[in-house]
Formats: sequence, C-alpha cells, structure tokens
Amino acid sequence: VFASAERKQALDAELEMKAAAQVTEALGNMKGALMKLGQMASYLDDGLPEPMRQALAQLQQDAPPMSGDLAAGVIETELGLPPEKVFAEWDPSPIAAASIGQVHRALTHDGRAVAVKVQYPGVDQAILADLDNSDVIINLMGMMLPGFDAKPLVAELRERLTEELDYRQEALNQQLFRDFYRDHPFIHIPDVLPELSTKRVLTTELVDGARFSELESWSQGEKDLAAETIYRFVFRSIYRMRAFNGDPHPGNYLFHGGGKVTFLDFGLVKHYTPNEIAQLSSMIDHIVLKPDLVAYRRDLEETGLVVRDAPFSNEQMAYYFGHFYEIIQNDEPRTFTHEYASETVRRMFTWTGELGEITRYANVSPAFVIIQRINLGLYALLAQLNATANWRRIAEELWPQVDGPPSTPLGEQEAAWLAAKSVAST
Repeated sequence: VFASAERKQALDAELEMKAAAQVTEALGNMKGALMKLGQMASYLDDGLPEPMRQALAQLQQDAPPMSGDLAAGVIETELGLPPEKVFAEWDPSPIAAASIGQVHRALTHDGRAVAVKVQYPGVDQAILADLDNSDVIINLMGMMLPGFDAKPLVAELRERLTEELDYRQEALNQQLFRDFYRDHPFIHIPDVLPELSTKRVLTTELVDGARFSELESWSQGEKDLAAETIYRFVFRSIYRMRAFNGDPHPGNYLFHGGGKVTFLDFGLVKHYTPNEIAQLSSMIDHIVLKPDLVAYRRDLEETGLVVRDAPFSNEQMAYYFGHFYEIIQNDEPRTFTHEYASETVRRMFTWTGELGEITRYANVSPAFVIIQRINLGLYALLAQLNATANWRRIAEELWPQVDGPPSTPLGEQEAAWLAAKSVAST
C-alpha cells in the first residue's frame, strides 16, 4: 500500500514470476492432458504475461521428472530386468521430461547410444479420466454452436490420444517416417530399436542437437532454414505419406544448422485415406490455385467443416477461411508474424460478431481434428522464428496437383533425394 510506483512495479513483476513458477510446477507434476495444455499455452497465446510464457516453456522439455527408482521399476516390469542389466550403461537422471514420459540416456550392449523413453506409471488412467471430464465441456460447446457435432470429435481425440499411450504404436509410426525419409539431406528421424521397446518403454537412436530456445538466438538466416525444413516435413508428410505428426511443439525438434532438423515424438500421428487427401487438395484448388467460392463452399460442406446451407454468404465464408491460406495466397516472400498466428487462433475461437456468425456454423470433422494443429501449433511456432520465405512456391513443390520445381537451395537438395529415391525403388 505504501510502496512507491517503482517499487509497486517491481513487486507486481515478482508476483507474476512467482505465480508463473507455481502454475508451471503444478502442471508439470500433473502430467497428462493438463501438462499438454500448458505446453501449448507457452507458444500459442500472445496474451500471456512474458514471465508466464517463459515458465510454461519449461514444460516443452524440462518438466519435473519422476524418480530414478520409479523409472527403473518401469524398465524392469516392461523388459524383465533392471536397466543396469538391460543396458551396458544407464543414466538414472533424465535428459528430458514431458507430459506422458521422460527420456534417459543409455548404451546398448553392442555399443549404440540410445534414448529410452519411459512412461509415467498411471498416466494412461489420468489421461483417460481427463478425456471423460472433457466430454462435458465439449458437449456444452455443441449446445452453443449449431454446427458443432461433439461425438465424432470426442471419439477421434480419444482414439488418437489412446494410441499415444501405447509406445508400440509410436514405434511403428516413427519407423514409418524413418523409412520414408531415410537418407534425406536435412530431415532426420531417429531409428527405433524394437527389441528394446514395449507398450511403456520406447528405445531409439540418441541424437544430440540444439533445442528451440537455442535456435531462437541464431541468425535469421538459420532460423529461416529451420522453419523451411519444418514446413516441408509437415506438408510433404501429409500430401505424400498421407500421415501427419500431430504434435508440432518446440520440444519435438533438434536443430543442427544449415536447415538440418531431427524430428522427435511420433505418438500422435494421424493417417489419411487417399480420399481425404483429395479433399484437402480440392480445397487448395478452389481457394488458392483456381479461386471458385461456390466450389470451395461445396468442399467445406462435403468435408463437414461447415453446415450445409448455413446462413452466411460465400464472401463472408471467404473472409473467414481465407485467412488460413493468406501466407500462401500470393507468389511472394511472406513472414509468419505473431499477429498472423494470434489472429489464426482467434478466428477458430471467436463466437461473437461477424466472425462468430461463421464459427457458430463451423465444425471440426474427425478427419481434420488433428490437422488443425497446423493452424494452432505450426503457425505459432514459425511466428516465434519470424520465418520468411516464398511459402507459395515451396507449397507448390509439395502439392501433388502442382508438383512444382525446386524453388530454394533446400528444395534442390530435396529434389535430388527424391530422384535418387525413385531410382532406388525401380
């Protein structure tokens, strides 16, 4: 009460930092879905106070770990022996701790350096309980939004997150990506050791590299290269592999300079049918390549993203959805900015005013639940890097209906890899 204005400012800042630390500690100890929420908030919400954002960012890789004894108990239960016997060397101190498990360094008996991800005991029941509780909230949203169909959304989230709890499925996903990108010049996926992996233990090749926070201190040129690699990985995987690694957050990348990136964590992967990819391509055709608002609206209705005959014009629809394609709309260099990423998030959650009129009749169909993480996670992450490129030309390299020529030095490297891959397959 009696402090000076300067002292009050200092006290407020101190209180913000203390609150941020307490929230981070609480979410980190809770693990599961609530910790994931904290991870997302750290890079999605520009409205967070900076101390809160910085504190929550620790959840991306450095959450409070479980004890070494508890991790060793999981290893013994899953692999039949204590870690000191399963491995030639075992480090009981984790190198990373996340929402579902933590990672330890180890050395196999044949001399391979590996990363061993150990699932927290009981986290599977915790996440399933979180999903049960989320049903109430999602059903309330359905009552407020005429276009929102809650049941398919809940079913899709439950299926994907349940898969994420099974490290055997993650091992299959990771090996699928590893095989597809084998010998790629700048995209690297660690190898899986299936003989040392189970439902709750996943053993992979150990990779060292710079974390996202370190990348942010690099030159803008290096940040642009890393961003281009992430962009290429996401959209080549979707359109060519028909699979999307649905957890794009800063803790899932290691950076090596020159655009080379190692991608981690393949627990949340969505696989798409040829018809679903054709629907995505059709939307690109009708909103970007050959604009046709009538056809684009039909695309949205057929995919279940908007209710048929909803009470808004095609022009209002284009104003709402056009924002998501703005970065690739024109053949010119564009920068992912915090303003663009924040507006992307706001449009998805605005329920009032002109934008709200469309949101009320929008839906998230099961096929597109996970892919919305592009709009939420990927765009926010690239905005943190202030990434600049001619994204339209890069996208045209990746869209199957265009299959454009290389537009950057990384594109030329990738084209050479694709040519060698094609020759090898024949």
